[in-house]
Amino acid sequence: MTHTNAPLDPERLPRLEEAPLTPVSPRLAPCQALQQLWRWWLLAVLASLVPLSEPPLADWQGRLAVGIAVLGLAMAVLAWFEARRRAYGLREHDLCYRRGLWVRRTQVLPLVRLQHVETLSTPLERAFGLVRLTCFTAGGRGADLVLEGLPAARAEAVKQHLLARLEAGPAAPPEEQAP
Repeated sequence: MTHTNAPLDPERLPRLEEAPLTPVSPRLAPCQALQQLWRWWLLAVLASLVPLSEPPLADWQGRLAVGIAVLGLAMAVLAWFEARRRAYGLREHDLCYRRGLWVRRTQVLPLVRLQHVETLSTPLERAFGLVRLTCFTAGGRGADLVLEGLPAARAEAVKQHLLARLEAGPAAPPEEQAP
């Protein structure tokens, strides 16, 4: 067999932006907002309860706690809108995940590199009926793709599909397939 490596015309390549992506569950938005509110509420409580010994700082303690609470509310609103823009796509050869509000991040995981798949959910995610699908590839120290915001049944279906692909092994190139 002769190795070939023909150049590709960049104008004829498929555009990732044109790939059909499915929005994650709309329940992810309130879940993400509540997670942000919880984190920032804890910081605001700590800021209001930690005793400050210096008089000038003690005078500003209440304002600091209110400022942290307002910042937390703003972060919760941003988390809500960011979660509403997330989408994923399961294609024949890869899994795509798009997220981000101002900075859009699109991850593409080729299925031939997939080694392990697991589902995770926090108590808050379970209350909203959501599951995170975590995908690992060879040589990685941690998860290479974490798909958040899937309904439990959909996450299990995607997981089973990916596991079936793992069991089947990598597909042989067309010229090596049996007739």
